[in-house]
Amino acid sequence: MRRRDFLKAAAKSAAVGAASTVFTAPTVVRAQVRWQMATSWPVSLDTIYGATEFFAQRVAALTDGGFIIEPQPAGKLAPGTQVLDVVSQGSVPIGHTASYYYIGKSPITAFGTALPFGLSVRQQNAWFYEGGGLELLQEIYAKKFNVIQFPAGNTGVQMGGWFRKPINAVRDLQGLKMRIPGLGGEVMKRLGVTVQTLPGGEIFQALQTGAVDAAEWVGPYDDEKLGFYKVAKYYYYPGWWEPGPSLEVEVNLDEWNRLPKAYQEAIRSAAMEANMVMMARYDARNAAALEKLRKEGVVLRRYSRSILDAAKREAEKLFEEYAAKDPDFKRVYDSWKAFKAQTDRWFGLAELSMQTYQFTGR
Repeated sequence: MRRRDFLKAAAKSAAVGAASTVFTAPTVVRAQVRWQMATSWPVSLDTIYGATEFFAQRVAALTDGGFIIEPQPAGKLAPGTQVLDVVSQGSVPIGHTASYYYIGKSPITAFGTALPFGLSVRQQNAWFYEGGGLELLQEIYAKKFNVIQFPAGNTGVQMGGWFRKPINAVRDLQGLKMRIPGLGGEVMKRLGVTVQTLPGGEIFQALQTGAVDAAEWVGPYDDEKLGFYKVAKYYYYPGWWEPGPSLEVEVNLDEWNRLPKAYQEAIRSAAMEANMVMMARYDARNAAALEKLRKEGVVLRRYSRSILDAAKREAEKLFEEYAAKDPDFKRVYDSWKAFKAQTDRWFGLAELSMQTYQFTGR
């Protein structure tokens, strides 16, 4: 073969090989994972339970259908206040809950949701994502519960609960039976309240039957859906125990470590999206729901300064007591407290002045 013919043949063969390399896609074997998700919420709450559905949809989309998560309402896989238990044990791989339901296991769990007179939603997210808060909590959750968790929802500052009668001073709280979880419940105990922790789906019946005299849940949109105004007339504000409460996705650590890295990233991303979307939904829906409640004859009342001052004093004492006897709590509290003090100064300067003028004209 002439040299020129040989070179032409070689070039043609190389071109064919290159084309074959470009257009022949490699075979991809996608991992198929299907999980059931325990939640603390009734299906009727399309904000909170809806966030679990949104999260699952995003995970499926981000993994091209390879990772399917199926949320189940409270009571299906676990009682609403036992989601952390079943995820920690590994009997359910993933859950969505409010971490402060589990302060009986460790008061540190309160930081994953809210502390009384604590961080706003923006401060909370800033501490989690940029202030080292989430990394610190994840380290402790792994050690204590064999769980990794991610913020996956927020309600914004909540209302202060439904009461059958007016509450004007601290003495009016004495002997009151109230559904209120977390460290807010611990503060209420110090003010003379008999505290109960009930999942959302059980609150209406407890109010209706008199098992509790008062109850808090979230805010106008959810509270109107659950019908609390039908059995309690007085609606108090603000929810000083939950100024920016986060909800979280919890994953059993052994199951997490078995996931492909891409699926772990899908959980991280979907949780962050759910965190933003839930807050947007509440902000969009609460105003109209409040007007509906007004038309139903609900009486709005602000907590008196004396109650707020007493609650704040007791909350600060409680935090210091936990920090004195629990080294892990102290580590988290020191981080949280320093971050709050710094960001309070900034928010108090810029945000407060703007919103005061915007909302009140002063």
